[in-house]
Amino acid sequence: MSSVPIPFHKVIKSRRLSPTRPMLAVVHREVVDSLRDWRIVVPIIVLTLFFPLLMSFVANAALRWVAKYGNPIIGERLLPFMLMVVGFFPISFSLVIALETFVGERERRSLEPLLMAPLTDTRLYLGKVLGALLPPMLAAYLGIGTYLLGLYVVKAWTPPIELLALVFLLTTMEGCVMVAGAVVISSQTTSVRAANLLASFIIIPAALLVQVEAMIMFYANYDVLWWIVLFLAVVTVILVRMGVHTFNREELLGRDTDALDLPSLGRAFLAHFDWRPWWFGRDVHRMPAGLRWLGKIGGLYRYEIPAILRRVCPALVAVSVGLLASVYIGYMYAARYPLPATALQLDSISMETFSTATAVGWFPGLTVQWVLSNNIRSLLLAALLAVFSFGALAEALLMAPLAIVFFFAAQAGRLGTNPILFLGAFVLPHGVLELPAAIIATALAIRLGAIFLSIPRELGMTIGESWLWALADFIKAFLAFVVPLLTVAAILEVHVTPLVVVWAFGGS
Repeated sequence: MSSVPIPFHKVIKSRRLSPTRPMLAVVHREVVDSLRDWRIVVPIIVLTLFFPLLMSFVANAALRWVAKYGNPIIGERLLPFMLMVVGFFPISFSLVIALETFVGERERRSLEPLLMAPLTDTRLYLGKVLGALLPPMLAAYLGIGTYLLGLYVVKAWTPPIELLALVFLLTTMEGCVMVAGAVVISSQTTSVRAANLLASFIIIPAALLVQVEAMIMFYANYDVLWWIVLFLAVVTVILVRMGVHTFNREELLGRDTDALDLPSLGRAFLAHFDWRPWWFGRDVHRMPAGLRWLGKIGGLYRYEIPAILRRVCPALVAVSVGLLASVYIGYMYAARYPLPATALQLDSISMETFSTATAVGWFPGLTVQWVLSNNIRSLLLAALLAVFSFGALAEALLMAPLAIVFFFAAQAGRLGTNPILFLGAFVLPHGVLELPAAIIATALAIRLGAIFLSIPRELGMTIGESWLWALADFIKAFLAFVVPLLTVAAILEVHVTPLVVVWAFGGS
């Protein structure tokens, strides 16, 4: 008598399970479905076994070649690099499993029974992520093991324990990042074809990261690689949190196609770009037509800018923490890399020092136009990079110049100059306006990139609408608040700061 398979959601309902058992059932189902199709399993196994053997042959040939010319150090550094590569490639070509987690089941019409299971969205999503993670990671570990076995048999080479642990952690974290990103793509697309095309935004950055790791590994600077492991772990948490936050069962079933509706996007953006008018308690609509624009200006500064600043409060906290970190970094590197006494000759500073600073071709001189355009360009670049880094690169671009400032302040203190006087003369005259403007612009940029992680579902917004809202807030605050502050700060930096510096340090 043939048995009839029980639907997945009834299997879960029929048992009294612990909170994690249903999620593990999803993991088991995902792994079994992935390994059931021989057209997926056979290429992964063949490529996973063939590529490490090829790398072993290449490594052996490279070692013989460099030994022939008396430069064995290159061969010694080449072996760990190839060890990392043979772990990366199985993940890249088995990423198709993660890309099909949701959209593939939707096309096969097997998604509805899964979504009917008595699971929370978080457990269902985490189960799919773990199920999609296991096959690529097993393939990566199989590739690394095959490569190590080949090297041991051919060259009797074994890696140090620290290097082996580092490569395994790097491979694991890279796999977690790539799979987490692929599952996010799978949950937000409507076809496997679109998911495969969008996968290039995962594979290409990961491949570039492997190249960076290769350069670091050739210099045997393993401490930096441990920081990369930590960075990848943070990115994994961010991507998983983003996926859980954006996952919605109803939208997943009801979404038929993704069409780019530019008029609708334009109307949504203009709706977020509007605000309530105000002009000292007067009815703006009864004002003369030529003066009603004053109501828009008044409402912008009376209501809209304060509301935007309240919305970016979490980002402002993150920027403040970054500022404290930049202070620490500047002073730490100043203690580690002291400058010679002749590097900071502050007593010789005069007005001619500032007026003759035009020798460099890309630096046209200390002019208001150059300072203002440079500051605006830097903050806009930070906003652009924030979109592709969840806001992290925006904060990094603000921390870098501040760390340099505190580096020189600490160096000045070490050479006998009061660091408070140094900061007060070189930074305070214009920094009292420029720094708040940069902090607010960076906070707006962080919100622009991190909005994907905290979509305001309570307001009924989609991902696109939330990002358009953050973009409208960025443009309004940048034009109405940041640019005016930067303009005044540029004037002070060109015409006041040099006078204060010369006065403070006794130049002529």
